[in-house]
Amino acid sequence: MDTISMAVLKRATELEQMGEILIIGEQLRLRLHEEKVIKDRRHHLRTYPNCFVAREVLDWLIDRKEASDRPVAIELMQKMIEHNIIHHACDEFQEFRDAKLFYRFRKDDGTFPLDQEVKTIMRGQRIYEKIMSTENSLLQSREEDGVKYERSFVASEFINWLIREQEAKTRGEAEQLSRRLLEHAIIQHVSSKHHFVDSAYLYQFRVNFRRRRRVMELLIKRPQTILESQDSPFCPRKQSHDKSSNFQSVSPNNEQKTMSAVRRSSMSSSSSSGYFSSSPAMSNSPPVVLCNPRSVLKRPVPLDELLAPGAPYTRKTLTVVSDAVGWGFVVRGDKPCHIQAVDPTGPAAAAGVKIRQFVVSVNGLNVLNCDFRTVSNLILTGPRTIVMEVMEEVNP
Repeated sequence: MDTISMAVLKRATELEQMGEILIIGEQLRLRLHEEKVIKDRRHHLRTYPNCFVAREVLDWLIDRKEASDRPVAIELMQKMIEHNIIHHACDEFQEFRDAKLFYRFRKDDGTFPLDQEVKTIMRGQRIYEKIMSTENSLLQSREEDGVKYERSFVASEFINWLIREQEAKTRGEAEQLSRRLLEHAIIQHVSSKHHFVDSAYLYQFRVNFRRRRRVMELLIKRPQTILESQDSPFCPRKQSHDKSSNFQSVSPNNEQKTMSAVRRSSMSSSSSSGYFSSSPAMSNSPPVVLCNPRSVLKRPVPLDELLAPGAPYTRKTLTVVSDAVGWGFVVRGDKPCHIQAVDPTGPAAAAGVKIRQFVVSVNGLNVLNCDFRTVSNLILTGPRTIVMEVMEEVNP
């Protein structure tokens, strides 16, 4: 069967970011229409349909807590211009100005550039909405290689659905459409091992088109590369001599061990690739410091013991939204994986992730029978927001 290459995964990540920008822009357009910020406006005896005033939108973004101040709001709208989502009504300005100028969404005036990539993303959204709006048995809890995956679909059944819904005429055409959806990060194989093939393999939607995005997400830089270490792809690398921020893990003897993990803001170090710095400028830095190689678990906990009736463990569901440098935690172990370390200043800590928690599922996918590399890959190749079910010991 056809496996998926790293080149396809890398391209899918790039297109995923494009898709997120398009979704954010469309959600903003609909909100502005709903609140009558976009409307027909007159200037010098001429009517400009479906326009908004730049200054009014900046006020709106700040009032709705979508931007902290006017400079940030201006930067957000400039991002919209750079990605061909909005433009000045007369195309006189290439920058967004805090003034009483008219701007318009390109989708409202028919000037939105519909290249092949945009068409595929829009078609993927239409297919997603069609599936989610009708009662059907396509998305179910299923198993592949002994692992249970929620809201998954069988490739061959998906092809049948595409033909039945007249999205494709033949199985070959439906398979090619599905491969484009995967390459545009709209669907994915449940363990990211295979490209789309007409088979019994399981796939899931990688994008939740209905999730309400914040406009601020336009300024968040997502990690572009996946680097592996002996411990976990989540392990941050030492990037400077600054010791003001520490990434901590606790060894069995309760001694504190730290590693440098300087966290950058979402507006700095744009030349780096996010959480995993691979910049050549770092080649003369001190040796890389990996997270604590010793397990933080007090003792090994087999899966049978973890799931035994009456076991002293409680389940929690946590939602973690990555920032500019990642999610801020390290997974380790095998069947089950556990949280090895948590950045005290990162998103994971804020969401309630703690060391020694066992990872049960990630975005609805049961991972109790997976090793840490599989779990890490699921998160790194998935959406920026992860919903993670964990188990932790009661009164440890």
